[in-house]
Amino acid sequence: MIGEIIAIGDELTSGRVLNTTSHFAASHLFAAGHEILAMTTIGDAPDLIGRTLQRALQRADFVIITGGLGPTSDDLTNAAVSSALARPATFYPEIFKKIQAYGKTLPSGQQTSLEKLAWLPAGAHALNTEAKMAGYFLVQDGKPIFFLPGVPQEMKDLLLETVITRLAVWEGEEVRQVRQKVYKVVGLAETEINRKLAHLEGRDPRLRIGYYPVFPEVHVSLTVTGDTGREAEAAFKKYDGQVAALLGDCCYGSGSDTLESVVGSLLAKRGQTVAVAESCTGGLIGHTLTKVAGSSAYFLGGVVAYSDVLKERLLGVNRETLLRSGAVSADCARGMAEGMRQVTPVDLALAVTGIAGPSGGSEDKPVGTVYFGLASPDKTQTFLFRFSGDRGQVQAQAGQTALDLLRRHLLGLNSLVLIMDAGQSKKNRL
Repeated sequence: MIGEIIAIGDELTSGRVLNTTSHFAASHLFAAGHEILAMTTIGDAPDLIGRTLQRALQRADFVIITGGLGPTSDDLTNAAVSSALARPATFYPEIFKKIQAYGKTLPSGQQTSLEKLAWLPAGAHALNTEAKMAGYFLVQDGKPIFFLPGVPQEMKDLLLETVITRLAVWEGEEVRQVRQKVYKVVGLAETEINRKLAHLEGRDPRLRIGYYPVFPEVHVSLTVTGDTGREAEAAFKKYDGQVAALLGDCCYGSGSDTLESVVGSLLAKRGQTVAVAESCTGGLIGHTLTKVAGSSAYFLGGVVAYSDVLKERLLGVNRETLLRSGAVSADCARGMAEGMRQVTPVDLALAVTGIAGPSGGSEDKPVGTVYFGLASPDKTQTFLFRFSGDRGQVQAQAGQTALDLLRRHLLGLNSLVLIMDAGQSKKNRL
């Protein structure tokens, strides 16, 4: 399908805020097989919004609009669309009920302003009534128009989890019964995931599967449609079970889950604590764990021991180990993890040491070589991975892998992991 993207906001046209949402939308829509005819950035001017939308509808099969959906006086998108498309503003009580639930903690004046979010052009359908900023879509002359919030993260979530999957099954119906789910996958390359699921594609016209790399993860969307809600639900349950089984242990969650939230939940449920000893990731793992509210219940802290001196003095890594095996080695990762358990009263200690690059590699230990150590009361395990990419990519993959190793340990899963070596993937039991 051919689409057009319209970004709305005076903050964008003045240069105060960089328009990252259009770039994100275009790249992911293109990856999903759509062609973007034009991307337009305009200010908060009702007449201009209306004219731009009408022009887009004349030449595109679908339109994505971001921004201008908020509760303040300068958020004019909904009113402009109502006027341009002759769709009177309509109050949606079911949407307002959800908005009220999210706004209970706000001052009374701000709660009143939230009512504006529930006044939408006639014929609108919420994309996600569970989200604070749901977004919506409507159909004009058989063409879908998607309205997404201008806040980048909210827009990205709705685009990946809702818009792209709806477009994948769009056939011009005004409202189709759709069931969707996004699986979060770690430790499998996109091509390998595709190989696992390929036999499901094409067997049922109601079924669509999409693959969306969200580095360093891969998100897999399952979209099932039906003529009735009961038909869609029955088909969804059938394929949901199959997809989940095929992805197996590499699927850590779905929807709004993050790897750090899943790991945190597992630690909290088991009443266990963890600390980290980091070298090449420079504190990334600790930072990621503390993104989760309430992480202080299970995360005690960490040490960034970048130099050999600190590895030895703070973590007690044996100097002979550093001289014999080097800082980037299984022995060093083991020493860092066990040392962390010695200096902190934790159940589990996670350590990482490696070569992030771009320099510092050798024939035996090329850039991207990363060792992990995981110490528990019973034993200490070490793992070797070889990642590809630039410095930031190696660090991101190392941080993600560390959390996944912790997840696997907490779930009692086999240490069946992926070693990434020069862009090629292969399985190895460590």
